[in-house]
Amino acid sequence: MSNSFSYHVTKYFAEYLPLHLGVAENTRKSYRDTFVQMLEYFEQERKIPPGKIALGTLGADAIEGFLLYLETANGVGVSTRNQRLAAIHSFVKYLMKKEPSCFEQCADILSLPFKKCPPPVMAWLSVREMEILFSIPDANSKKGIRDLAVLTVLYETGSRVQELIDLTVAHLHLDSSCPSVDLRGKGNKLRHVPVREDVADILSEYLRVFNIVENEAMVFTNNLGQKLTRAGVQYIMDKYINAAKLKHPDLFRQKYSNHSCRHSKSMHLLEAGVDLIYIRDFLGHSSVVTTERYAKTNPDIKRKIITENSLTEIVAVKYDDEKRDDLLNWLKMNL
Repeated sequence: MSNSFSYHVTKYFAEYLPLHLGVAENTRKSYRDTFVQMLEYFEQERKIPPGKIALGTLGADAIEGFLLYLETANGVGVSTRNQRLAAIHSFVKYLMKKEPSCFEQCADILSLPFKKCPPPVMAWLSVREMEILFSIPDANSKKGIRDLAVLTVLYETGSRVQELIDLTVAHLHLDSSCPSVDLRGKGNKLRHVPVREDVADILSEYLRVFNIVENEAMVFTNNLGQKLTRAGVQYIMDKYINAAKLKHPDLFRQKYSNHSCRHSKSMHLLEAGVDLIYIRDFLGHSSVVTTERYAKTNPDIKRKIITENSLTEIVAVKYDDEKRDDLLNWLKMNL
């Protein structure tokens, strides 16, 4: 078996990640970006061209240097730095199985800790704000119906942005009595999400206007007819959030991303009393612990939980006036 760096990197990306682990394409792209940046680091900072990198080059000191380089030279945040380290950890775990001679070296790299970082601020819109947002796109224009479909589906399904832009016509079930959308989430897991009839009607009208009929056709496209991108979805979100702010300056006070629709749907389900287990399945979370952060973030839900579990009965008075006076006299005489 070859012990060259290039050999194992090729095997790792071509076989191990997709075939053995079944890692999603977006995760593979993120890992690929890590290796591209690491090769740049070795070439620019350590003067080792990619073709000269050996497995022995990947020591813990070198990886620490790479992580520091990311933060100082590239200006990445702690979260991105931790993502890059996670990708490296994944590769060295693979390497430990394939090259036992590298076991100690890999163990040293796996001992490198992740940096603590504050949790990201979760921004969500109230039900009233969502209603206002949906009222702004002009559903009588082609671009307006497309944008309205993007916003309503993003909210109604609680989808991640990648799940939304990956939708094809085959994922839509709009003609049944219970319309639904199939979403392909993290780990390539498929979940079946019901949608309201009014949302199904908006989506059906959008497909009709744009004449999108083939099963393999992408549902959402840009002005060039190409697959909509994350940046494209964010542009749509920003466009209507800014328009809503002009009409309602007292609302929309947070900084919203296209993920805010997913947060908003989750919060509204919680506020409506929907069980966390159902919300977990609806969002496609692998653990309810991830879903619990919504309950911990929302002050109204916290208040409701505290109120419902607080002592609600006033403790009865134990002593009448005569007994209280007797007790005070006894205390005075005996203490």
